[in-house]
Parts: sequence; structure tokens; C-alpha cells
Amino acid sequence: MRLLCLQLKRIGDAILTAPALAALREAHPQAHLTLVLHGPAGGLAPAMAAADEVRVYAPGRPNIALWSRILTSGWAACYDFTGSDRSAVMARLSRAGRVFGYRKFAEKRRWRADGYTDLCDASVRDLHTVDFHLALTGRPLPADTGFKPPHGETAVVPGLPAVPFGVVHPGTARAEKYWPARRWAEVISRLPLPVVLTGSRDREEQAHLAAIRAALGPAAPPVLDLSGSLTLMQLAGVISRARLVLSVDSAAMHLAAMARRPQVALFGPTNPFHWRPRHPDARVLLASGQPSETLGPRHVAAPMDALSTAAVLAAIDDHLVRQPLPTAGGSAGR
Repeated sequence: MRLLCLQLKRIGDAILTAPALAALREAHPQAHLTLVLHGPAGGLAPAMAAADEVRVYAPGRPNIALWSRILTSGWAACYDFTGSDRSAVMARLSRAGRVFGYRKFAEKRRWRADGYTDLCDASVRDLHTVDFHLALTGRPLPADTGFKPPHGETAVVPGLPAVPFGVVHPGTARAEKYWPARRWAEVISRLPLPVVLTGSRDREEQAHLAAIRAALGPAAPPVLDLSGSLTLMQLAGVISRARLVLSVDSAAMHLAAMARRPQVALFGPTNPFHWRPRHPDARVLLASGQPSETLGPRHVAAPMDALSTAAVLAAIDDHLVRQPLPTAGGSAGR
């Protein structure tokens, strides 16, 4: 049996599809599962543990091999996690025995709806993104996240500290989610761990990182700056070994959540109800001051600079008190 899964959204959405793929794998252990990802998200392929095969749609290219694969493979079922025009075309052309899609997206255009045999009524507004993707499969949340941090050559990053270290990932795809550079610098200066700074090659993000480095000043503790130099799999590998991960709402936050690393995630304009890490070692801070226990579909958006340095430092301190750093002798201490 062949299953086709379409996830043509951004990197964060692709990461949060991994549990749904793991649920399909649990339900169909003998199936051959093909996953289609979009552009840069294709770098996640080695970590998508439930997929037997990952194909990448390359924007601006003919993608002849991919279209041929979709047309000729005799799929038993197709799951469209995307809900776009492009994914709807892929779903229709798959000619799968059953084609699953979301009613909300399919009914935006009549021709889309005609291509699906099964429409899911799940509401993206009322669910965490992981649960929204799971709803399409009709399966419960699996124990395994379905996302495996890389090992071997893809995870090799020279120079990582041999002692417990913290990852600071200030960047994101949207500038309104940036926390002020001087506040990041203060947190980095006061973090009782060696710091690894990560980020993408994006021009705006690099400018933000440069402002953080400038704010650190010459008296700041040494920082291993790996920003702009890591592949997605190397970033996932670094995060999976971190003692603590500090970030805004970003792909790095989702990578830390999938690896279930201790983390502090900062939110302002976006709603953590839909995107937050949900494992026990995650702490979510809202610029609005809203308690994370009261999260829901209605979100009070606030600018990131409304979130104080003191609140972030207190959350870090709380993490390190609850999970003390190991001493040289191996006992817990701080």
C-alpha cells in the first residue's frame, strides 16, 4: 500500500506534521509512505522518521520527476495537509483511492472540493497545529513525535562546547516577532551556560544578529556564533544536544519542541495556542502578560518589546533551578 502525504507550507508547518505522519505509520506499519515538502523544508527530510521517501517541490522549476511520481504510483490514499491550489492539484492528479483534505480549504474553490473523497471538519482556529494535522489522519497523538534529530555526518558541527550549553536563536521569518537586540544581549551575558548563537542566512535576520553582537560588547562572555553556517539538520542536531534553548516563535522553537529539549519561547504577535511547544520542559512567555495556562483561540497580541528582560531571566532561572546543571562529580548542583 502506498500513501502520499502533501505538506507544502513553511518549515515550521512541516516540522509540526511529523506527529501526524507517525500516527499514519502506527496505523499502517507495512505501507510505503511518500512525503512531499516545499523548497527549503526539504532539508528536514532525514529527520522525518515515518516517511520512507521524501520528495521536494522546487519553486520555479518544472519538477517533472515529482509530477511523474504523483501521476504514476498507484496511491491507496493521499493526505493533503496543505490546502493550497498546488496541493489540491497534486491530490487530484494522484488518483488515489481515497483523498483526504480539509473542508475549510477545499470549499474556498469548488474545483478543489471535487478532488477529495474525504473532507475533515477540523478547525485550524480551534486547535494546536499538531492536532489540526492529526485530525486529517483520524488518529490520536502518538507517543513518538515522529521527528528524529540527525546523527552521523549530517549532525557534525565542529567546536560545540563539551560541557552543557545553551542555544540562543533570536531570528524568525517575520520581523515583528523579533525581541529587542539589547535585551537578547543582556540575557546572553547573564546566562550561566556557554552560549551557541544560531540563525539563518536571511538578510533581515543577519542584521538583527549583528545588532545583538554589537550590543554584547567586549566584556561579554565568549559566544560560539554559528548563525548562517548550519544546515537545517545541523541546527536540529545542535538543538537536540542543548541544555536549554531560547527563541522566539520560529522553526528553531519547533525543532526544540520535537526534540523535547528544555526551552523558553517568547511570543508577541502570534498566538501560542496554535504554535507553542507543549512538552513539560517548555516555558511559554507572552508579551501581553497573559498567563500561558489561559491560552485559547482568542489571542491578545502585543509587541515583542512589551516582554521584559526580567521575565525572560526569571524563566531561565526557573528552568535551571528545576533541572540543575551537573557538577564535575556528576551530582546535581548549581
